[in-house]
Amino acid sequence: MATIQFFGAARVVTGSKHLITTASGKKLLLDCGLFQGRLDNRDEMNRDFGFEPHEIDYVILSHAHIDHSGLLPRLIKLGFRGIIFATPA
Repeated sequence: MATIQFFGAARVVTGSKHLITTASGKKLLLDCGLFQGRLDNRDEMNRDFGFEPHEIDYVILSHAHIDHSGLLPRLIKLGFRGIIFATPA
């Protein structure tokens, strides 16, 4: 059975990050967005993913807005080495 965990854009409209773990154990991250706005814990939410970047196999970007893609550089810096799927520019 696959599972979905929400690490952003839950109860707010920014910082989209949804982790899908397939039945076979593959981990797909749908979006890797930057939290924006006047959240008291915005810096903490942009610092801590809530999961280990090196465990992610794939990232799928829904679109290129910063609240959906802005933390990709940090994800890579912290160990992501998988494949990123996105539409052409």
